[in-house]
Amino acid sequence: MIPNHNERKEAADKARQAMLEKFKAKAQANTQPDPTIVAKREELASEREAKRAAAEERRKARVAAEKAQRIADAKAKAEAEAEAHKLRLIAEAQRKRAEKEAAEIRAFEEQARRDLLNAAKRLRK
Repeated sequence: MIPNHNERKEAADKARQAMLEKFKAKAQANTQPDPTIVAKREELASEREAKRAAAEERRKARVAAEKAQRIADAKAKAEAEAEAHKLRLIAEAQRKRAEKEAAEIRAFEEQARRDLLNAAKRLRK
């Protein structure tokens, strides 16, 4: 006799139920894991944690060193800019003093030239 749809469905349901029972029985049998496996996993986890902590410490040290380097670079840059500004101010003051002296010399020379011209005019009279 050929099984109809309902019979095939019932057989599939029974097979599915049997597999489920088999899986549940296997899961219940293995409720307590092997202590050696648990110990090994805990050891591996502690090793990973130690490596992670060491890497974090190295990262923190690197970040602190980079920060210190940036601070030192900023201080050096600020000092260099201050020194350059100071030199520019000194050069500007020297240039202004030289211009002032040159203007005074020109004024003196023009006054001397006028005095000579006036003296020459007086002599001619």
